[in-house]
Amino acid sequence: MSTKAKLTRRSFLRQVGASGGCVFSTMTILGLMSKANGQGTILSMLPSVRSRPNKRVIIMGAGIAGLTAAYELEKLGYECLIIEPRDRPGGRSMTIRNGDTITETNGFSQTCKFDPGMYFNPGPSRFPQWHVTMDYCKELGVAVQPFVNLNENAYYYSNKEEAGSLANRPIRIREAKADLRGYTSELLSKATDQEALDQELSSEDKVALLDFLYYEGGLAPSKKYQGHARRGYKTWPGGGLQEGDLGEPHNFSELLKTGFGKLFHRANEYQYQSQMFTPVGGMDAIPKALASKISSKIIYNAAVKEIRRQNPGARIVYSHKGEDKEIVGDYAICTIPPTVMRRIPNDFSPMLKNTLNIVPFQNSGKVGLQFKRRFWEEDDRIYGGLSWTDLPISEIWYPSDGFMDKKGILGGYYLYGPISDRLGTLSPEERIEFALSNGARIHPQYREEFETGFAVNWSTIPHIEGCLAHFPQAMIKTFYPLLIKPEGELYIAASWASHIGGWQAGAFESARLVVKNIHQRTMES
Repeated sequence: MSTKAKLTRRSFLRQVGASGGCVFSTMTILGLMSKANGQGTILSMLPSVRSRPNKRVIIMGAGIAGLTAAYELEKLGYECLIIEPRDRPGGRSMTIRNGDTITETNGFSQTCKFDPGMYFNPGPSRFPQWHVTMDYCKELGVAVQPFVNLNENAYYYSNKEEAGSLANRPIRIREAKADLRGYTSELLSKATDQEALDQELSSEDKVALLDFLYYEGGLAPSKKYQGHARRGYKTWPGGGLQEGDLGEPHNFSELLKTGFGKLFHRANEYQYQSQMFTPVGGMDAIPKALASKISSKIIYNAAVKEIRRQNPGARIVYSHKGEDKEIVGDYAICTIPPTVMRRIPNDFSPMLKNTLNIVPFQNSGKVGLQFKRRFWEEDDRIYGGLSWTDLPISEIWYPSDGFMDKKGILGGYYLYGPISDRLGTLSPEERIEFALSNGARIHPQYREEFETGFAVNWSTIPHIEGCLAHFPQAMIKTFYPLLIKPEGELYIAASWASHIGGWQAGAFESARLVVKNIHQRTMES
C-alpha cells in the first residue's frame, strides 16, 4: 500500500505555484506574509526561482542591508553581485581594533593603538532580544553575550546650579530613582485622602492604590518617604554587628531640579531593555558571518559612478582598480546612504531625487577610551551599564565584557545631531580631549588612568557620511513612502528606509521586505 507524502506548507505552496496559482496571495491568506514577533516577513517559506530563467540582482553596498538582501536572494535561487566601495563588509556595523586606520573626508586621520585583543564598536553596539538581529545571529552562528544596558549602580550627573547640593556630583541611579519614586508615592498617598479622587476611585480602589504606593515608594506607615533599602546603603550590611546604614534620602526639590526624572525612560523603552545583547568579540562578527556566505559575490574597493534604469532592469557603472566597468541586472538594490547617493548620476524620478535630498540623515559620534586600570569597577563598583549626564558628552558606556581584567575601554560619549556636527569639525585628538575633560567631572580617575583613544565621526567617514534617520510624522505620511516604493526594477533598502532607523534591525527588515517584493514580482511575471 502506497503512502502519501506529508503535505507541508512549503510543499503546498510549491503545488500552488506549479498549477499557476498566486503563491503570494496564498501566503497572505495563510498569514505567512505578516509581521510576527518583530521578525518581519517569513522568508523561509518563499518558493525558489530555480525552475525559472536566471535572474540577476545588482546590490550597491555591502552593509547589513546589502549583505542580507544578497544572502536571502541567493537562498531563493537568484544570482547576486554586491558592489562595495570599501575593503570590508558591514558599513556602520564595524569594530575598531589595534592597527585600524581611518582617514576622514575632512583630512583627519587616526590609527588605533588599543592593546591587542581590545576593541570598540563605533557604530551599533547592542540590540534588544526582540530584534530580528537575534535571529540572524542564531542562523549564522554568531555568538552573543549580554549587554548591560541598565546598571543602577552607575551614575546620573547634573550640571544645573539650581540642583543645589546635588549639582556637579555623581549620584547613583538607584538612589535617584528610589528617592523620586518614594517622594512621588508619598504625595499620591496623601492625595487619596482628597475628595477629588472620589470621582475617579471607589473606596476599595483607594485602599488598593495606597497598598501599591506603600510598596512602590517604600513608604513608612505614616505615608512619608524616609528612605528605603532599595536605594542602597551608605554603609552596607556585613558580618557581626554591621547592620548597614541607609543614609538620608536626597532632597526632593533638588532632585526634581536635576532633571534626573527625564532619564528614567532611557533603559525602560521597548528598544532599550535592561539587558540587551551584543556579539562576542565585536559587532563586525555579524557582517563577517553574512559576507562569508556570499564572499564570491562581493566586489570590494568598487565605487558606484552611475545608476541607470532600463526597461526593464537596471545598469550600474562602477569604478574598480582604476577602470570604469558596467553591469546590467534584472533588478538593482541600492543601500548607499542618501548623503552619497545624491551625488551619483542617476535616472531617479524628480520626486525620489527630492526625497533623497531631504531625508533627515543625521550625524553621530562615539569615542572609545582605553584606560590602564578598570577604575569604574575597582573604585566605583560599576560593572557594565551606562551613566547619563546633562554634560555635553551625554553618556558614558561601561564595557559588558572583560570584567575584572586589568584594562578596559569605556565609551566616552555617544552623541548625535548638532553637537556631533560640531565635534566633527575637531581633530580626533580634540574629540578625545573633549571626552576626557567632561568625563573627568564624573570620574576624577580619567586623567591619571587614560592611555589612548579612538574617535569616530560618522558624517566624515568616506562612503557613509552620516549615521541614522528618524522621520518626523509629516514625512512618514508624505515622503517616506517614496523611499520604499520601487522605481521600475530599482529598490532602496537601508535602516534609514525603515521605521527603526539607527538599528541594524532596520537594515535587516528593509532588506527582507525588498527581497519579498522582488520575489513576488518574479514569481507572478
